[in-house]
Amino acid sequence: MRLSKQSNYAVRALIYCAANPGGLSRIRDIGTAFGVSEMFLFKILVPVGRSGLLETVRGRNGGVRLGAPADTIRIMDVLRVTEEDFDLTECGREKCGHCPLGSRCIYETALGEAMRAFAQVLESYTIADLVADTEGVALVLGINDVPARPSAARTSTAWAAKALASGSDD
Repeated sequence: MRLSKQSNYAVRALIYCAANPGGLSRIRDIGTAFGVSEMFLFKILVPVGRSGLLETVRGRNGGVRLGAPADTIRIMDVLRVTEEDFDLTECGREKCGHCPLGSRCIYETALGEAMRAFAQVLESYTIADLVADTEGVALVLGINDVPARPSAARTSTAWAAKALASGSDD
């Protein structure tokens, strides 16, 4: 199984925001830290913003920040937003309608058990766990090198999705 790039960078964006707890993070700065384009980040962060895991603040000093405390956002929460499905084979989608083994298939049972174990592990980790060394993470991401930005007062989750969709981070 391989997670999508969208999931990978959505989690990384949340890590960046968690490592920058006192301020807002610009999409440009997140993209620079991880070597991905702003447009790619805008595209993947729209559903993350709609889900409430990320909040967008409008205005000249706007940006993004966590939409909930880092210790309440589980990795699996992010993956539920960014992954299309968690079926490891077509068996999960088609219920083995084409397979002669049908209900006697232990393979499907094993894959289901593996998927539940995978999900259980990712449910046990939060974004806070991923930035336990907040200062060290901030240092390697260059957050301390980014000029401090005041927090904008006006926020809106509905605006967040619209702003991310329009491609504007100010």
